[in-house]
Amino acid sequence: MDNLRNKLITFCKAQCSAWISSAIDFGTTIIFAHIFGIWYGYSTFLGALGGGITNCLINYRWVFHAFGIKKRNIAIRYMIVWTGSILLNTYGTYILTELSDQYFMISKVIIAIIVAIFWNYQMQYRFVFNSKKNNNIKHRNMNYRN
Repeated sequence: MDNLRNKLITFCKAQCSAWISSAIDFGTTIIFAHIFGIWYGYSTFLGALGGGITNCLINYRWVFHAFGIKKRNIAIRYMIVWTGSILLNTYGTYILTELSDQYFMISKVIIAIIVAIFWNYQMQYRFVFNSKKNNNIKHRNMNYRN
């Protein structure tokens, strides 16, 4: 039961991190598209870039407490997942916008939700921050202190 509770807490914290990152992502996208007049495809990419950096930093420190994992390993894994996320968000937004002929921010919201749940969280939990490995390191470190 405690494991389920920890997973739920981690998921909720990851969603808070995602909301903050999404605010950066969407804010950047809107600024570049509407204020600077940059094409929505490029604006979506730049927003994803800013949101991704924010998300990685928050997840490292607050969500997954990945202090026992080498930063270089996290950076390499995150770059792989982040590249997939940027591609899925950028091309998903483009395809949905072009196919549905709707305002691109509606497409961006739909795609962002799908990518956040089915790609970002799953890959960060299972691959980037490798919580099982990280928990084993935490428990070993706690045993050394006692």
